[in-house]
Amino acid sequence: MHVVTHRACRRALARAALDQDFIAQAPAAIVLCALPDRSAAKHGERGASLYCMQDATIACAYAQLAATALGLASVWVGAFDTEAVRKAIDVAADALPIAILPIGYAAEHPDAASRRPLDDLVHYIR
Repeated sequence: MHVVTHRACRRALARAALDQDFIAQAPAAIVLCALPDRSAAKHGERGASLYCMQDATIACAYAQLAATALGLASVWVGAFDTEAVRKAIDVAADALPIAILPIGYAAEHPDAASRRPLDDLVHYIR
C-alpha cells in the first residue's frame, strides 16, 4: 500500500488514470499493489494469479470503509495505465498496481445510484 500525498505524484497518477483529475485534487491517494512473486513463493500459481489480487482488493475495500468511517470520501479507480502508475509511485516491476483510492472530503453529495435487486444477485442453495 502506497500513500501518496505529494502533489506532483498525485498529478502523475491522475494522468496515468486516463486524466481522472479528481485524483490530483484529493489530498491523498492510496495505491494498492499486488505482489504476485511474494504470493507465489508461499502458495504457488494460485497465489500468483489469485491470492495476491484478493489481498490487494480486500485491502482497498477495507481502506475505503475506514475512510468512510472517518467521514471521508473515496472512490475506487481501476482504469489506469499500469506502467505509468508504477513510474508515478516508483515501484518495482514485480508490484502490480490494482487500484487507486483517492481520499478527501466530498465536494458534493449526489443521490445514491440505483442498484440491481438482491434477488438478481443472491442465490440460495438449500
